[in-house]
Amino acid sequence: MKQLDWYFDFISPFAYLQHELLMRAQMTDRLHYHPVLFASLLNHWDNKGPAEIPPKRQWTFEHCVWLARKHGISLRMLPEHPFNPLPVLRLCLVLGSTAPVVRRLFSFVWQEGHLPTQTGHWQALLDELQVTPAMLDTPDIKQMLRLNGEKAIAADVFGVPTTVVDGRCFWGLDSTDMLQTYLNGDDFFNSPEMVAARKMPYGLQRKITEKT
Repeated sequence: MKQLDWYFDFISPFAYLQHELLMRAQMTDRLHYHPVLFASLLNHWDNKGPAEIPPKRQWTFEHCVWLARKHGISLRMLPEHPFNPLPVLRLCLVLGSTAPVVRRLFSFVWQEGHLPTQTGHWQALLDELQVTPAMLDTPDIKQMLRLNGEKAIAADVFGVPTTVVDGRCFWGLDSTDMLQTYLNGDDFFNSPEMVAARKMPYGLQRKITEKT
């Protein structure tokens, strides 16, 4: 059975939605969970998150609400977004980044609509999971998160969620069907069309001008 490395950040509603779909497909037992800081990927690849571009931000959340309705997945909008996901990412690592842990933390954010900055809700979650704030602030946990980010970048992961299998990256919620087709052994992934897509030469490149 192929190893599936799943890179994700709790800040992403698309990661939450894909995890729900992967659970329905009974694929989560094949996932190796790698929580990463999405912002670090954006910084490395000199990119912006969808919530940082005003029109794209509105479209992103409207699209997520529509996708949740389409798939019958519970989704609650947050008090604000973006938010600092570091406490949730570190909590995930403290608890071993298992499938039940990941599901519970996604539920805290995207089903219950809570953030780590909501002190009462956050402390209740820590109490439920028997974790102290000090456990989230150890050098070892911080280093684990940094190493996950480095591993993601080394695998050419540029966004979340991304599944890496056989050295291929399947990025985003929209890639879920594509991932399943690949795992089923579809020969299309070795077809001339796919080879041509992978080897598309660069053409004109956009010039970036500094704002004055």
